[in-house]
Amino acid sequence: KIFYDVISHSELMLHSGFPEFIEQWLYNRLYPLVTRASRARNATATLENMQRSLDEAGISFTACMPIPPYLTFSDLKKARNLDSRIIPFTGIDFSAENDIGASLREDVAQGAKGLKLHPIIQRMPLNSRQTLAAIETFAAYDLPVLFHCGISSYYLPPEQKIREDATLGEIYYARDLVAAFPNVKFIAGHAGLFKYRDVIELLSSYPNVWVDTSIQSPAHVRELLRAFGPERVMYASDWPFGNRLPAIKIIKKACKGDAYLERRIFYENAASLLKMT
Repeated sequence: KIFYDVISHSELMLHSGFPEFIEQWLYNRLYPLVTRASRARNATATLENMQRSLDEAGISFTACMPIPPYLTFSDLKKARNLDSRIIPFTGIDFSAENDIGASLREDVAQGAKGLKLHPIIQRMPLNSRQTLAAIETFAAYDLPVLFHCGISSYYLPPEQKIREDATLGEIYYARDLVAAFPNVKFIAGHAGLFKYRDVIELLSSYPNVWVDTSIQSPAHVRELLRAFGPERVMYASDWPFGNRLPAIKIIKKACKGDAYLERRIFYENAASLLKMT
């Protein structure tokens, strides 16, 4: 339990209200509160709570992301068997000695609709030899690759110093990856968080890069739309770390009543990437 959920406070303001340099300063100052709030939310990530959140928000499908070895495609497959609204991605366990090609092939055959990479939690740079080799293998399936993008922390001291290098979320790592595979479709998770301007500067010129809007404000979403175009921006909530209803309100406010933009962001772009159309 926590005494104050700083994430809920930010969602109430639709992640708006402060200049960017103050937002980053506040995050750094409130880091322990953010981490404790994130962990408390993570503890609520049951299938029942996810189903309740989907019903509440009126969402028909949700893409769910693994982070091996902590959460795997096998876990998500079991959940999908209980609720067909779940669209499972697969992941790579860099900590295990296994045949990555065979593992990816099996997961795609069993319904994985994309690949998730988390360089910070998995402690594996996006431009590492291991990552590049994995993407070269996965490219054959013509499915999207979503990577965590931006500086964020997940541990509290003293564990933080031992287990985490938050700088692995820097955008230049992602630039190296997307440049190496122009035929692979990539999704920059959270549009880089506080580094969204770096995402715009370093990634928007690559036509194989999409962004999701989780944790971004309406004003930032409008900037992303100008940089990437309406065809490469997608709604996301990052549930359970972000709630779905505030994320929906952010898109509606950003779109200012433009039904075409809403259709694109809420489902058409994702449906096209996931081959659901």
